[in-house]
Amino acid sequence: MQKLSIFSVLILSIGHLAGKPQPTRVDVYKTASETELKVFIFEPDGHKTTDKRPCAVFFFGGGWTGGTPTQFYPHCAYLASRGMVAIAADYRVKSRQKTTPFECVKDGKSAIRWVRKNAEKLGIDPDKLAAGGGSAGGHVAAATGNLQGLEEEGENLKVSSKPNALLLFNPVYDNGPTGYGHSRVKERWQEISPYHNIREGAPPTIVFLGSEDKLIPVRTAQAYEAKMKKVGAICKTHIYEGQPHGFFNEGRSKDPNYFNMTVHSMDKFLVDLDWLEGKPTIAPK
Repeated sequence: MQKLSIFSVLILSIGHLAGKPQPTRVDVYKTASETELKVFIFEPDGHKTTDKRPCAVFFFGGGWTGGTPTQFYPHCAYLASRGMVAIAADYRVKSRQKTTPFECVKDGKSAIRWVRKNAEKLGIDPDKLAAGGGSAGGHVAAATGNLQGLEEEGENLKVSSKPNALLLFNPVYDNGPTGYGHSRVKERWQEISPYHNIREGAPPTIVFLGSEDKLIPVRTAQAYEAKMKKVGAICKTHIYEGQPHGFFNEGRSKDPNYFNMTVHSMDKFLVDLDWLEGKPTIAPK
């Protein structure tokens, strides 16, 4: 794996001094559109490459147009404190690389494949690999778990890009004619819409959604959960009354308790999967 540049080391050091959660190291998982796409890795204290820890990879929101991996740094830092390896992944977006949602999904799949391929070097269990994200990043995560296509050309498809669990925060997972983002995917919506690709073997999934989300209606979450259960898959949906889109972000909601509430439930979900042990170390205030 690539070594950190002096600039990266400086940035990480400044972040630690400022008291903000920062990755322990950075690597490049793919180069596309003349861009080095990076993974920002958070490791537990004392982590060794000989470990086989569960891992979560998070994708930021921003309508497939903007956003940065720092959105999920707080989630990564928390999971690292609980003994997981957690990763915030970059991917191409319209504002920077002039791309479409299809490239976003390809990058998400590449990131999951890279992590699984490098499981031994990362000290993780390749069979305990979750994908998570918020909004459009939640779409990317859900797509990696449900879509059979949109793999990046030239990659080793023998290494699966399908995660073993999904952690979805107000995800855009219905791109059908009445769903969000339909105009961005148009006639190819069936190819990219996670809801329309749910099948037997779908990863266990947890979903967080505000009842006042103007982009993803509660009925969409209910339909998604019903379809998951119909194919025998686990799906746990948490609806937060009165909350808008993005309520779960640290510092976003008027009540910071929602970050604690959602992360607490995410932790319990991972405990139920036997990926974590003990009780969550974060609790609603």
